[in-house]
Amino acid sequence: MAASFSLKGQLVDIWKKSIYPAEIQIQSGRISAIQKINEAPAQYILPGFIDSHVHVESSMLVPSEFARLAVTHGTVATISDPHEIANVCGIEGVEFMIENGKKVNFKFNFGAPSCVPATIFETAGATINSADVKRLLEKEEIKYLSEMMNFPGVLFKEEEVMKKIAAAQSLNKPIDGHAPGLRGEQAKQYIEAGISTDHECFTKEEALDKLQYGMKILIREGSAAKNFEALIELLNDYPDQIMFCSDDKHPDSLADGHINQLCARAVAKKIDLFKILQAACINPALHYKLDVGLLREGEEADFIVVKDLVQFKVLQTYIRGELVADNGKSLIGSVNATPINYFDCNPITEEQIKFRLQRWGLHEEENIEQVYVIEALDGQLITNKLVYPITDFPIADRCLQSNTEKDLLKLVVVNRYHNAPIAKTFIKNFGLKKGALASSVAHDSHNIVAVGVDDESLTKAINLVIHEKGGVSAVCDDEEKVLGLPVAGLMTTQDGYAVAEAYTQIDRMVKTQLGSTLASPFMTLSFMALLVIPHLKLSDKGLFDGDKFQLL
Repeated sequence: MAASFSLKGQLVDIWKKSIYPAEIQIQSGRISAIQKINEAPAQYILPGFIDSHVHVESSMLVPSEFARLAVTHGTVATISDPHEIANVCGIEGVEFMIENGKKVNFKFNFGAPSCVPATIFETAGATINSADVKRLLEKEEIKYLSEMMNFPGVLFKEEEVMKKIAAAQSLNKPIDGHAPGLRGEQAKQYIEAGISTDHECFTKEEALDKLQYGMKILIREGSAAKNFEALIELLNDYPDQIMFCSDDKHPDSLADGHINQLCARAVAKKIDLFKILQAACINPALHYKLDVGLLREGEEADFIVVKDLVQFKVLQTYIRGELVADNGKSLIGSVNATPINYFDCNPITEEQIKFRLQRWGLHEEENIEQVYVIEALDGQLITNKLVYPITDFPIADRCLQSNTEKDLLKLVVVNRYHNAPIAKTFIKNFGLKKGALASSVAHDSHNIVAVGVDDESLTKAINLVIHEKGGVSAVCDDEEKVLGLPVAGLMTTQDGYAVAEAYTQIDRMVKTQLGSTLASPFMTLSFMALLVIPHLKLSDKGLFDGDKFQLL
């Protein structure tokens, strides 16, 4: 039971759009009274921040460790989509997230994954059908239907898709969207089917298209996908329809900041403070009908104390009336968690990842004239589809090789669920000059994805991940680094700050020794197998055209 106490400060009343000195009384975890007073300390009391869409798994931390870091930045709740672990471990994975999250004082609000597997063009570890979704939605802990990535299925009214949507509607639970680039009449049809949000808009025009049909737009700023600059001005005119989210945030980024950073950047853009805080604190709670206190009498005492309303330096975070973070130090303790993992593939050989021309039955190298190349875009999930002449690739023993001078590097995806042929292509914009990096965090099915300049380095990096039954690795000359992720090959139970430091070191190695020019090379790599985002991706089954939605 939380202790009874009082706190004084400058209360930020988002509802009345006013700031005044006040004393709040907390009793049994709830706010029993808020009183205006004549003077109060120069600190600001406001509702806690809410991340309106996040895959906790992308932090590489189990929920309990994610919470330890998030509360230091004033986050009290998340709208958490367990889509990643569900694609690996199915309903068992969703239940793992719920139970682990319950072990700490933090308000996780999980959704029922709507797209497991995400597509039929990749190998996943599980299937969650409409009957499974209905059973999940009936759980009190499940607050919404997670992002409906299969927007073609919505538009064509596929039976299984419509059953999932109907299940959420029958229980009066919101349905999250995911429809990058969808515009006009198709966007209208998608929204009218019951889809209420989208975090995938990468232009202001696309967001405006969806806003006019009543959709809520989530402004996303994660470790790789960054849409803040493109969308933030919309908050001026649509304060009731905008929320902030991170979507995917690696441990080093989470250690640095969270939704508080978006508030600070929005203030720097001269956007009205109360509109900013409405997006960061109020709108998610109302839209998802969350049991989160919003700094009103009678509600649970979920609030934060910040030093100022410019940088939003968090002094204290309270959840259910309990102090969970104090001056940058988390007061949430680590908890034990027994890992679950679906990982069953053998170490690979260099021979398996060779890009042989005779795979296509060619007798002469010159019979193939062009090669598809994925162009990775820094800060975006979308990729471009490029075509290069075969003359741009060195050929040795009838095998295409990486060309570091033109930044054309080999990309491979290895099936992590069973031994299978390895998919290969080439990618541009990673900038590597030597070595390789690999990861079992590879949306959506989380097979092993790797990029490198030579087959020996690629093989070493991939086998490091296989040895750990999941993780991220980097290889450069004789140096090797690996961060093991034993929980579904996505997360670790280790201390969050230690994980953040280990990740920082391996990330630094990729940038300084391997030469990557990307802001977040591992996060970008994780999206190169994300088939539901155009335009060209690689699954364990082969090269995928996101526009035609088919394997090439």
